[in-house]
Amino acid sequence: MVTLLYDGSFDGLFTAVFEVFEYRYKEVEITGRERFHQENIFAEIHEVITQTDKSERVLNKLEQHIGKQGIHKLLKVFLSEDPDLENLILSAVRQSIKHPEANILENFADADILKISKICKSVDRERHRMTAFVRFEKMQDGVFFSKIDPDFNVLPLIRKHFKNRYQDQQWMIYDLRRNYGLLYDLETCEFFYPDEKLDLKHYQQKFHDEEKSYQVLWQRYFTKTNITERKNMKLHIQHVPKRYWKYLTEKW
Repeated sequence: MVTLLYDGSFDGLFTAVFEVFEYRYKEVEITGRERFHQENIFAEIHEVITQTDKSERVLNKLEQHIGKQGIHKLLKVFLSEDPDLENLILSAVRQSIKHPEANILENFADADILKISKICKSVDRERHRMTAFVRFEKMQDGVFFSKIDPDFNVLPLIRKHFKNRYQDQQWMIYDLRRNYGLLYDLETCEFFYPDEKLDLKHYQQKFHDEEKSYQVLWQRYFTKTNITERKNMKLHIQHVPKRYWKYLTEKW
């Protein structure tokens, strides 16, 4: 068994996939360096250096077989942070090369492909909920700020949605769990990676003077429009699971 260690990036993963075929490895596993714990001191370790040209060669070849939608599905698997994501993607690449005439991502009889499909559905569900439940708060500098804590790393998947929807204001979305975010400055929408995690105890001190008033007004509106006699908590939780309530001003 050969273990390929890569830097945890998407290009790094597909560089590793390229080198599996380049060195003709048969029994292999791919894992990120941060997650690697060597249990067998005699195991063969292959250190992967990310090379975009190798990554692009694999992705271009894959696109010919499974199309851009197929590549997007593999991206979702990567963003799912599933413990076995690297080997699922490697399995898909191997099957695509073995059966170039077919879209192997539709072969649900295969256990790996079925798992990929299930992961994609879960990631899609989380992406949709993030677009629905994100709440922005106006800060003193005029930037609208939102904090999220999704189960999967969906920030890259919601970037286009928010860029298109809020083009006339500056905003920032910050992933608490992964310590990075998106910043839109009316011109560009880029990822940012702060050196330190957000201090939630003090960030509210930076609210714009109007923000707390808006929050109180929204909470009052929600209370007034709520019809107690028609309250159905079971249905409500089905559509708005409790783990998302922390994002919603009306639930505070």
